[in-house]
Amino acid sequence: MPLLLDLSHTSHTRARTGVQRVARSLHREWAGLAAAVCFDPYEGAWRPIEGWEEENLASAGPSASRGARWPLGARIRGRMRRWRPRPSALAALASARGRTRGLLVPEIFSPSVAAALPALFAASTGPRVALFHDAIALQLPELSPRSSAARFPAYLRDLLRFDAVAAVSEASRESLTGYWRWLGAAHPPPVAAIPLGLDPPAPPRAAAAPPPVPTVLCVGSIEGRKNHVALLDACESLWARGVRFELRLIGLANAETGGPALDRLGALRSAGRPVRYGGPEGDDGLEEAYRECAFTVYPSLAEGFGLPVAESLARGKPCICRADGALEEIARGGGCVGLASTAPGEIAAAIGRMIASPQELASLAAAASRRRFKTSAEYAAELLGWMGSLERRA
Repeated sequence: MPLLLDLSHTSHTRARTGVQRVARSLHREWAGLAAAVCFDPYEGAWRPIEGWEEENLASAGPSASRGARWPLGARIRGRMRRWRPRPSALAALASARGRTRGLLVPEIFSPSVAAALPALFAASTGPRVALFHDAIALQLPELSPRSSAARFPAYLRDLLRFDAVAAVSEASRESLTGYWRWLGAAHPPPVAAIPLGLDPPAPPRAAAAPPPVPTVLCVGSIEGRKNHVALLDACESLWARGVRFELRLIGLANAETGGPALDRLGALRSAGRPVRYGGPEGDDGLEEAYRECAFTVYPSLAEGFGLPVAESLARGKPCICRADGALEEIARGGGCVGLASTAPGEIAAAIGRMIASPQELASLAAAASRRRFKTSAEYAAELLGWMGSLERRA
């Protein structure tokens, strides 16, 4: 009795942004329990994912784009199936109507997927559940891609069609239920806050000699809401005062909202400042970056969960981040320097203090090392157990 797992976007990209990482981990942890499916826009129908899509899901390397990619052969096959209709591949997968355990949609789905949801819902007689990551495109439209900001109100209304929603944090849950209250939605589905789990860190290596200058690491997509311009301005003020450290940025740049940060980065590099950026990294490169850094900084204005903060702490690396919303939920357990705001002055003060005070840094690192985070396997099991307690709504 398979559980259906919609991976319409993640199976067509090798990008590893937060949503894709969550979707990939569920696909891995639910192997044998869930059947991955996607909406094929060329066929105009739902189907099980194919071998080339499985390869995308298994990829651990970096990607230069977060967009969906459909090879020519896949497009041709889809169009041929549209011209020569076949029995429902989804019905064959489920063996018979009434034999599926439920459905999970872990992605922020597109309008075309939303329009096709009734057919996917019909393939499952178990509960239909969506993951909800954040409402940032609605909260900060000026820092979000225009298409995302325009689409988001309809997406939040589409979530009312599900039997239940699992939010990735309490802050995320509040943003969704608050919007529905404002909308005046009658009888919305239940929303549970089920915080995400983490992939386990790589095994520790023997301690290496500390570098001559500390490295400050920032992991996260280069986009407007991540606030990299404020971070770069903060670091420039410290370098201008003679504070010695290297800043390393890792993340995929958003072509629409990441421009100001990339421009500022280029100007600092041209001025000879010690800032390093090479785009996204694969799993191995990311682990190496965490090992080499003294601490991390995450200047984001708003998050649904904040995976880079949790992953930094799970590796014993203190993190400087904003102390509200979902980030405060992670930071309150120790190992973080919480900021009332992520203006350049506050970021600079926190970085400067961490570099100037080895004792404070060591204390925070010890606190981070004592943290215990839920694993991806534990999250997948918790989510599955919660789904098992749900019923279909009329």
